[in-house]
Amino acid sequence: MSDLETRIGKWFGEISQITPDNLEARRDVELVITKLDDGQLRVADIDDHGDVVVNEWVKQAILLLFRLRVMEKIDVGPFEYLDKLELKNDYERRGVRAVPGAIARRGSFIGPGVILMPSFVNVGAWVGPGTMVDTWATVGSCAQIGANVHLAGGVGIGGVLEPPNAVPVVVEDDAFIGSRCMITEGARVGRGAVIGSGTILNPSIPVIDAESGEEVSRGHVPDFCVAVSASRRREYSGGEFFLPCVLIIKRLSEGERHNKVALNDILRDHGVST
Repeated sequence: MSDLETRIGKWFGEISQITPDNLEARRDVELVITKLDDGQLRVADIDDHGDVVVNEWVKQAILLLFRLRVMEKIDVGPFEYLDKLELKNDYERRGVRAVPGAIARRGSFIGPGVILMPSFVNVGAWVGPGTMVDTWATVGSCAQIGANVHLAGGVGIGGVLEPPNAVPVVVEDDAFIGSRCMITEGARVGRGAVIGSGTILNPSIPVIDAESGEEVSRGHVPDFCVAVSASRRREYSGGEFFLPCVLIIKRLSEGERHNKVALNDILRDHGVST
């Protein structure tokens, strides 16, 4: 445990008494935010066993930040904001293309080669190198997005700050998330997976293998799978209902990636639009 982590834990234990006048606490918290912004720290990692490990103390620092700062007016060209946290800048040095209308808050990491269309990336989020955040996509607080991911138009990646030990959404390298998908509440999309448009994935949604009919997980689409939104019949005392699920319709060989034509062919064969 680092000295910085120990100090953040101490300040978080006193969070109900923390005010902007506490300059020592603010110094430590601002250092964490700077390290998040530059990619030296991240909210969560995947360990050697493939499990998501939350760096709880980093999330504690983000929560402390909002106790230690006051609302300030922020002028960005002709636009005015009122917030406790400024926006990221210096995109040219970072190697990031940010189209007008793209907003990322300080304390989020945006890797080199990322393209931000008009979109929003919240504090604590990690967006890996070469990823596309397409028009009106949202990357919520602390969400972890891998390298060479495509978040298509209108995708909603949920955020989570509290409780500090809550697992964030994780989208691993080379994944493709189709338009208007909602990936929330600590759901996980594996490496190279393709998620069809309009799919909702969270830890209460069963993920089912179309070939076997077996439930393979809840809220986790495995590596190199093509998955789409579906429903399954359930009977209750009040009647018969169809509940949402996510259906794995194809498994790819490791490292295989779809081009857009192949993706469309697979999903059209199953009556699903991209």
